[in-house]
Order: sequence, then structure tokens, then C-alpha cells
Amino acid sequence: FVAALADHYRAHPIPNGPLRSVVEPRALDDAGSLCAAMIKASRAGISANLRPMIDNFIAYITTKEFRLADGTLARNRPQPNTLWLDDLYMSVPALAQMGKLTGERRYFDDAVKQVLQFSGRMFNREQGLFMHGWVQGMEVHPEFRWARANGWALMTLVELLEVLPVDHSGRAAVVDLLRAHVRGLAARQSGSGFWHQLLDRDDSYLETSATAIYAFAMARAINRGWIDPVAYGPAAVLAWNAVATKINTQGQVEGTCVGTGMAFDPAFY
Repeated sequence: FVAALADHYRAHPIPNGPLRSVVEPRALDDAGSLCAAMIKASRAGISANLRPMIDNFIAYITTKEFRLADGTLARNRPQPNTLWLDDLYMSVPALAQMGKLTGERRYFDDAVKQVLQFSGRMFNREQGLFMHGWVQGMEVHPEFRWARANGWALMTLVELLEVLPVDHSGRAAVVDLLRAHVRGLAARQSGSGFWHQLLDRDDSYLETSATAIYAFAMARAINRGWIDPVAYGPAAVLAWNAVATKINTQGQVEGTCVGTGMAFDPAFY
């Protein structure tokens, strides 16, 4: 459906129309998750020709998105040279899937580099949690452990490991990071099975989308043998059962926070 509409849009462009972000991506949010999904669909044998859109998306990620001097994908908001943890999920799964699709190691190399360079700046080993944002040139960073951003990071790790070659030199470091993150998250799960909107602040509300992401990622990691099923199976099941209580009679998922930028105050979150 999107492929057919994109062809029509190219022939008859609508300024700021709903497909502008598909045909002319201007941010990782426009490109990354759609690109990964389209590659998966192509690999699964979907009949539509998605390759032109895939190539357009991956070209944006690899050549057009702003990066720091060391190649880390970044943004210039809210401050110059800012890292958003969200951007791991908006880039790495697409890069990894492109590596799987083409067999070109450079995509896997970039994917692993992003994970390691983001985590080197934003992952607290003692807590086993990521901060949401990091700003180059500042000594004090907005160290808020936003739950869904940690979900983006955790889901990135399992999506990457799903296709990363077993002989890739960075694989062991990615598995180690996954285990450290799962350990930190499991320690923060509430008795109800949910996680808080700010993971390390029990005065923040219990949030559904992050809990759903953690349930998926932990289950995937257990099923693939990357984390201990005895230690983390109960957390995944408890999280799944918690999320199931948030589906109302209309099939809507309740308790999910809105799309969230990066800020320096807890009230924002």
C-alpha cells in the first residue's frame, strides 16, 4: 500500500503531505523503523517492490543524518550535538537488516559501532540503565532514565543480535550489554509487573509501552539463549500479564505515554 502511494506521491507531490516523510525523510524517525520493517517484509517474500524505498531510507541513515565527529548518529536539538537514546532503534535495526539483505559487512559494522558508542556515553553499568539524552560539551547531562527510551535500546540489542553474524567481532560486546541491561531492568520491575515511566523514580506512574517492550525483548532473548531463562523468565511473564490488564473492551492499549522529547526536568516526563 505504501509502495503504491509513494510512486503516486513522487508523480504528484503534495507539500507536507502524509507521505513526505516516506519519500523525503528528514530525520531518523522518518526512516529507521519503516526501513527495517520493509526489509523484513522483502526477505519474507512480499510481492511489492520495496527496494526503492529501502534504498532511499538507508541512504538517509548512512549519508544524510547528522553525526558527531566519531560517526555517532546525533541531533542538534534541544542542544547542539545531542544524542537521543531513541535513535538507536531508529537506525540500528535498519542497518542490521540491510547487512542481512545485502551481505555487506559495513552495515553490521556501523550498527555495532552505534550501539557501543551510544552505550559508552549513556549506559550506567552500576545501575544497568541508560539515560535518555546526552549533550556533547556539557558536564551535566539530562540523566533521566525514561522507560520507553530504555525499551528502544533493549529492543535494538535483540533486533541486532537476531541478524548479526556469529563471527562478528562486536557480537560478544553486544551480548554483554544486553545481559547488563536486562539485569538492571529486572531489578526495577514493580510488584505489579509494570515499570515506572522514570525507571528509578517510584513517584512516576506505571507505564504500559515500556513494559510491553521489555516483555518482548526478554522473551526473545530467552528463546534465543542470550539470557538465563530461570532468572528472567518470571519477569517476562509478569510483564506480559501486566500489559494484558491494560487492553480495554475497545481493544485500546491504556497507560501509554505520548511521544516524548528530551528534557532536563522530571516533570516533563
